[in-house]
Amino acid sequence: MPMTSELTNRQVKILKAVVEEYISTAEPVASEAIERKYSVGVSPATIRSELVKLTEAGYLRQPHTSAGRIPSSVGLKFYIDRIMEEKRLAVTEEVSAKESVWDCRADQDKLLREAVRFLASKTHTLAISATDNGEIYHSGYANILEMPEFYDIDVAHELLALLDQTQKIHELFLDGPWSNQPVNIVLGEELNLPYFQTVGMILVPFHFSNNVNGSLGVVGSVRLNYSQVIPVVKYMSHLLEEISQSW
Repeated sequence: MPMTSELTNRQVKILKAVVEEYISTAEPVASEAIERKYSVGVSPATIRSELVKLTEAGYLRQPHTSAGRIPSSVGLKFYIDRIMEEKRLAVTEEVSAKESVWDCRADQDKLLREAVRFLASKTHTLAISATDNGEIYHSGYANILEMPEFYDIDVAHELLALLDQTQKIHELFLDGPWSNQPVNIVLGEELNLPYFQTVGMILVPFHFSNNVNGSLGVVGSVRLNYSQVIPVVKYMSHLLEEISQSW
């Protein structure tokens, strides 16, 4: 991952604008849109020059059919790690999460089923959980069909087919090179799966008091609203661990 010091403050502002506009619109971002909608304080010509530099440095990509730019996996991760501010969950949101699973607190199977159901509903994504004793839970299939990336039948087909591949889900959720981090962002080409260049995942591991380990996460477009979705997944993972202490 390139370090912050390799980007100027101006480049950081422009990269932030590109990522946030792309997350909002799903369209390649042109210099005119940045100049019009974001306070970067420079001319469109200067913005264009910086977009070229950011592209050459690997933070942005230029789709063949467009003059605009979209963030690469490197650019998105830079944004998530160095620029983005995570939203804090409101107390009402924490209460809602607890209420959604509380009646299932004594049953691990029911608890995880309700956890992914709540997560899918709250984040408008496909929510998945996998445990090292072989169980897989998922909810929110219809949510992905509301994201433009999944209008492509090949992308939608590959993702839905993945849900039947128990071993592959376990590899992704429990055995991936990213699986030891507190929060794991897995984007596009890192997944090494056909048609998954536009797919993103947020995975958070959990450890139950009965020695069952697992991972809870959401799957959707690489344009996930990371600042809002990450804290929800983190909170639910921590809540599951807390509930397991009573077993």
